[in-house]
Amino acid sequence: MNVIFVLIVLIAFLFAGWQQIFFIPGQGGPVPMEILSRAMVESAGGAVELAIGLVGVMALFLGLMKVAEAGGMLTILARLIRPLMVKLFPDVPPDHPAMGAMILNLAANALGLGNAATPFGIRAMQELDTLNPQHGTATDSMALFLAINTSSVTLLPTGVIALRAAAGSSDPAAILPTTLFATIGSTIVAVIAAKLYGKLAPFKNKAGTEVEQTSPNDEVEAVSLEDAAEGYPLWVSLAALAALVASIPLAVVYGRSVSPWIIPVLMVGFLGFGVVRRVRVYEMFVEGAKDGFRVALRIIPYLVAILVVVDMLRASGAMDAIVGTLGGITGRFGLPAEALPMALMRPLSGSGAYGILASIINDPAIGPDSYTGYLVSTLQGSTETTFYVLAVYFGAVQVRRVRHALAAALTADVAGVIFAVLACSFFFL
Repeated sequence: MNVIFVLIVLIAFLFAGWQQIFFIPGQGGPVPMEILSRAMVESAGGAVELAIGLVGVMALFLGLMKVAEAGGMLTILARLIRPLMVKLFPDVPPDHPAMGAMILNLAANALGLGNAATPFGIRAMQELDTLNPQHGTATDSMALFLAINTSSVTLLPTGVIALRAAAGSSDPAAILPTTLFATIGSTIVAVIAAKLYGKLAPFKNKAGTEVEQTSPNDEVEAVSLEDAAEGYPLWVSLAALAALVASIPLAVVYGRSVSPWIIPVLMVGFLGFGVVRRVRVYEMFVEGAKDGFRVALRIIPYLVAILVVVDMLRASGAMDAIVGTLGGITGRFGLPAEALPMALMRPLSGSGAYGILASIINDPAIGPDSYTGYLVSTLQGSTETTFYVLAVYFGAVQVRRVRHALAAALTADVAGVIFAVLACSFFFL
């Protein structure tokens, strides 16, 4: 991460500096270095505003998480998918609260609930850090979870569907099958890459693989962890998986009708579960909300670092130069020059990618229902902002040495673009 951080800064500085040398004052407007300076200051302030904006939603969902944990919901979920999670995360005890938090994060991502997914993901990282023998360095499980998170299967890209509808698309939900195909492909690649890269010498964890199997939240566990360790019978897990697969066509058909209900149902469902389990719901919710407030403030330095260098790359013109150089080549493989900025920006900046998507599908020359419109919509709905997720999740647990997490996540991003091109080529060409 250190190398990438410095490299992006140098590229942006050198590119803006080169333009400054040959800048003609008579052209009017701000000079290149002034544009770069302004972008740095504005993005630093924007990072703080973003973190403050996260305070409320993180307090809400981490409060719900605390209620669910106190009632034993996370343990129940961990038992339900134990066969799969044990295979994917052998270093995490099957009864550990991290399992349930990871499940809720991936479920929220699948339903397009980015606001809910982030607090769940942060909670999962906090629980995984309790198993970390070398705090400040990412474990194999942390790296795998982050890679899966940046490429997790998406059933309902609700935000993209709404944007396409606003742009006048005749079928805003047409991207559901292409998004599902792209995310399944990128998630499989993420798992393989994380497992493979973790074995390479440059990414080896020098601290070893032994972990402390303790949690700071043991006082709220209401369900016996010994019972959870055994897991449910295999047929129960298979039945749950079959129900999930069966829900996919329902999500495609009724997704737009169901999506407004999801967050209110989560609120009522979690609190109702706590009441049934005789949890002191209000006290537990407030306790979790306090954690959300503290975490949101803790990630500010990491957000500032990431967002400043990304905006430097954009403001310097280096991003436009890269697009101009690669556009002619990628167009031959189904990635038009118009869509290339979206593919490059998506891992770097969520707001930047969203702005690019809006400008492309609202362009009368392209539109939301063209091949390019479908492709950029699929890219937005099927990939995550890798550097943002890395900054927020690892920042919440003060991880500075990310090991192979970034490499695996970026590999999954590339795979997501490839699978998106393949899917859109098959459905829309």
